[in-house]
Amino acid sequence: MSRKSRGINAERELLHKFWDNGFIAMRAPASGAIKYPCPDLLVGNAARKLAIECKTTSSEKQYLSSDQVESLKMFADIFGAEPWIAVRFNMRKDNAGWYFVSLDDLKDTAGKNYVVSLALAKARGMLFEEIIK
Repeated sequence: MSRKSRGINAERELLHKFWDNGFIAMRAPASGAIKYPCPDLLVGNAARKLAIECKTTSSEKQYLSSDQVESLKMFADIFGAEPWIAVRFNMRKDNAGWYFVSLDDLKDTAGKNYVVSLALAKARGMLFEEIIK
């Protein structure tokens, strides 16, 4: 399976989890392919709106470009949504599922990228069950 297919499948998995838990969710397949800021998922209910950038990795670290983070922040600010990075670490030593990390908790790597490590996600992130409360 290609890297792109894994990412699409991960986004769809998360979309179904939100629907199964009383949230409306839509996937934005144009994310990253158009000049306008666009998150991977838009999720909401009567109480909350979330703009989510989804990542999945078999490593202990997931990198995000500054452009990805700034685009998510811009979209969320204009739309009035909470911006989140959702990361699933596909490793045997972590089977917790999805972690949701605030943009404020991302670690800057000298101005060009941001990184979410498994340790950071466990320490500062929220699990799916926590984000839907």
